[in-house]
Amino acid sequence: MKSFLAKFFDIKFWKFILVGILNTLIGEGVVLLLLHAFGLKNFSWGAGVAAFAGVVVGSVVSYFLNKYFTFKNKEKGWKPVVRFTVNIAVCMIIRVIAATLVSEGCKAANLSMFGMSVNDFAANMSWAVGACVFVACNYIGQRFFAFKEKSGDGAEN
Repeated sequence: MKSFLAKFFDIKFWKFILVGILNTLIGEGVVLLLLHAFGLKNFSWGAGVAAFAGVVVGSVVSYFLNKYFTFKNKEKGWKPVVRFTVNIAVCMIIRVIAATLVSEGCKAANLSMFGMSVNDFAANMSWAVGACVFVACNYIGQRFFAFKEKSGDGAEN
């Protein structure tokens, strides 16, 4: 078990976390830039468009940095792009399900902390758990599916 954990939480894991921090900062920077510098905050649809653009830009950054820096994947063509996209979509679905379950569970149990209302606590907990679930699923999906090691390609997944 120790060797599995050591292999799973190797340098690739820490590179993945570093890339995640960077792509989050870039993606959220795009959101803020679009909302405030380009005035999308003035439109009812502006926040949605800005958020979508931020996710797309952050995902593109994630794709290239994780492909070449984190996992050193040398595969050419559209297959890794498709696998990456499928992985992100599946992770997002799992995140939404986890967040919904946590939110509903908090509300059903009437949970609250730190002076928050039950609804605020449920929203914050569902966001936090959903984010953690997304990161875990995304790491597993990118490492073992999107940028999986091909026998003989020299990568060390």
